[in-house]
Amino acid sequence: MAVPKIRFPGFTDAWEQRKFSEVFYSIPNNTLSRSELSTDEGTVKNIHYGDVLINFDAYIDVQNAVLPRIVNDAKATKAAKSTLKDGDVVIADTAEDETVGKCAEIGNLVNDVVVSGLHTIPSRPKFKFGKGYLGFYMNSSAYHDQLRPLIQGIKVSSISKSALAKTELKYPKNMAEQEKIGSFFLMIDNTITLHQRKLEGMKLLKKSLLQKMFPKSGESVPEVRFPGFTDAWEQRKLGEISERVRGNDGRMDLPTLTISAGNGWMNQEDRFSGNIAGTEQKNYTLLKKGQLSYNHGNSKLAKYGAVFELRTYEEALVPRVYHSFKTTNEADPAFIEYLFASKLPDIELSKLISSGARMNGLLNINYDQFMGISIKLPAVEEQIRIGQFFRNVDYAITLHQRKVEALQKLKKSLLQQMFV
Repeated sequence: MAVPKIRFPGFTDAWEQRKFSEVFYSIPNNTLSRSELSTDEGTVKNIHYGDVLINFDAYIDVQNAVLPRIVNDAKATKAAKSTLKDGDVVIADTAEDETVGKCAEIGNLVNDVVVSGLHTIPSRPKFKFGKGYLGFYMNSSAYHDQLRPLIQGIKVSSISKSALAKTELKYPKNMAEQEKIGSFFLMIDNTITLHQRKLEGMKLLKKSLLQKMFPKSGESVPEVRFPGFTDAWEQRKLGEISERVRGNDGRMDLPTLTISAGNGWMNQEDRFSGNIAGTEQKNYTLLKKGQLSYNHGNSKLAKYGAVFELRTYEEALVPRVYHSFKTTNEADPAFIEYLFASKLPDIELSKLISSGARMNGLLNINYDQFMGISIKLPAVEEQIRIGQFFRNVDYAITLHQRKVEALQKLKKSLLQQMFV
């Protein structure tokens, strides 16, 4: 009997199984006339291939979704598009990875909405389904396992209407069970979205405060400051408040780390699925908790490199090419990390670069040059407050990130167990 591993109480019937062509018919293209557009700004929302593949998940709440509108213009209205209804499913038939075949169920329509005929297969159910069921089922592994053998292409993958016709859909006969499944996954998606918004909010807050809690170029005090601190910040050379760290004591069984501009210190085994140090590991630098390294590698997130303090390990081995250092009692290491995160030192670093990154991706900045840059810093007590504040912000960001990842993992597991 075709039933899922996990099921809502009270439902025991076997699930129905039908061919794709028995469940759907293809929505024909139509051409919108200018008379169908009520204003020059456009009232007709337009769903693109990218909305299905990237911007939305299994269900698009059209009324509340941010979607482009078609303006009253001959070129826009001439393009072939399909007018959609509640419950329609739009399938992305092309992708550069395994996401080909991803679909979105359309719902909560008030005004007209159309879908571009480019790289999409708009399909309409021949009979009614519970809200959200088709969208989540057709994005589950239960359905996508059927698609994989039918996908064509190497660099760009695609699936055809005729291939889709060979697939089968399984669903509960009882509409109430369909609706419970759809509502359940919509609730999970809403919860994930809520935490993602909180996560993005915390990231934006951090970005804003990094700009306001460090003095701008040409200024000696920041815009935002903790109460009780009023003195001007002092300009110093980085080398005046730090000392070089290099060499190791021969222990090669310590964690081997690398710096990611977006994630800070990462174990090489986690980032590269293995230790990439090889024989070079014997030359790695022994870094201790509270000490810092400057990865002078060029990346999209850190054009002039990134500085991070070692916090999650007592000791670790880090690449010798990094400029590793420790602060004196005049500076707080967390403060130094966030000073560099503010991007203010980039002005100084940019002056040192005579050419682009070398073949190994490293900028042409040696240790002495790096230590020669000028930075501004307040008294140590204020540095510690600033460093701890941003540590707390990062902690909150991490909590939201973990919550999102846990919910996504739960959803993936339930998608595997609640469909057949």
